[in-house]
Amino acid sequence: MAERLLIRALKGGESTKIITLNGKKLTKMPCALEKLPGLRTLHLQNNLISKVCSEVHNLTQLTTLNLGNNLLEEVPEEMKYLTSLKKLHLFGNRIKRFAPGACDGLQNLTLLNLNNNQLTWIPEDISRLKNLTYLSINYNQLSSIPRELCFLMKLSELQLNYNQLICIPEEIKFMKMLQKLFLVRNSIEVLPEGFCDLTNLRVLNIAGNIIQIFPQGFQDMNLREFYCEENPLFLKQPVRAVIKQDVWSLQEITSRFIMNQLAENNPFLMQAIEEHPEVRNTISKGRECSICGKLFLTTWMECVEFVSPSKNWKINRNLQQIPLRVLICSFNCFNRRDSNLFGIAKVQSM
Repeated sequence: MAERLLIRALKGGESTKIITLNGKKLTKMPCALEKLPGLRTLHLQNNLISKVCSEVHNLTQLTTLNLGNNLLEEVPEEMKYLTSLKKLHLFGNRIKRFAPGACDGLQNLTLLNLNNNQLTWIPEDISRLKNLTYLSINYNQLSSIPRELCFLMKLSELQLNYNQLICIPEEIKFMKMLQKLFLVRNSIEVLPEGFCDLTNLRVLNIAGNIIQIFPQGFQDMNLREFYCEENPLFLKQPVRAVIKQDVWSLQEITSRFIMNQLAENNPFLMQAIEEHPEVRNTISKGRECSICGKLFLTTWMECVEFVSPSKNWKINRNLQQIPLRVLICSFNCFNRRDSNLFGIAKVQSM
C-alpha cells in the first residue's frame, strides 16, 4: 500500500505537494523523497522510523513535517536542510537530545511539538528559531530552562507541563509576545520578579507545583485565565515575626546611607562612588522597601501581603486571595503596616 502511494506521488513529480504515509509500519523514510523537490507536506506519523534519511536535504520547499510516534532518538541534524519548514511534529518518539546543528536552518519554523519524549535539557541553539510562535515540550524530563529560550521574541504559547522544572529564569521577562504559559506538574517554588513584565500574558496554568507566594505586582497582570490549584499557597493567618537579629552591621548602615543619598542625587557621593568600584558593586545589590521606598542591602523583613485577584480573571473557585512577597527594610516599616494585609514575616540576611 505504501509503495503504491509513493509510486503515485512520484508520477506527479514536482506537482506533488502532499504525501501521507501514516501507520504503514515504515522502518525508514523512503529515499525516493529526493525526487519530489516541490513537496510541501509530509506525514509519516505512527511508523517505526528511527532515522531521517539524508535525501531530505532536497525538500527545500517542505513546510510541514509530521514524524510523531516513531522511534527517533534525537532531533535530527538533517532538519537544518529544511529551510522552508514551518511546522515540525516530533511528539511520541524517544528523543533525548538535539543533534548538533539541528536548529541551524529552521529560521522559518513557527511550531515545534516535542511532547512525550525523553529530553532532559534544551540546547542553547534553540535561540536560532527566531520565528517560533508555538513550542510544546510536555511530558519530558526537563529540569531547567536555558536563558536562551527566553529570547524567542515571537513566542506566543509555551507548554512545559509534566517535567521536573524547579525554577523559571529571570530572563522570561523578555518574552513580550507570550500569551499562554503552561507549567503544570513541575517542582517550581517561585516565580521570578520579572514575571510581572509579561504584559501580553493572558493564560497562566501553574497547577501542581510547590509555589507558596507570588512576586509583587502579580495582581496587576492582565490575565484572563489563571489556574494554581494544588500549590501550597500561604493562608491568610497572621504569624508572629521571627527575630533572628536586630542589630545591623556597619556595612548595612553605611550602605543604606550611601544608597539613599545617591537616590537623592547627592553630587559629592555621586562623584566619589566613581572612584570606588568595589563600593559601587556592593550597593548595586540594594533593594527597595515596599513600604517607605528607601533602599537597603542585606537585612530585611520578608512579609506576605494578601490581595484579591482581578475580577477579569477566570480562576479556580477556591482562590479567594493571592499571597504576594513583600520586602520591608526595617521593623519600623513592619510595625506601620495595616494589620489586615499582614500575613507572615521574618528577618532575612543575604
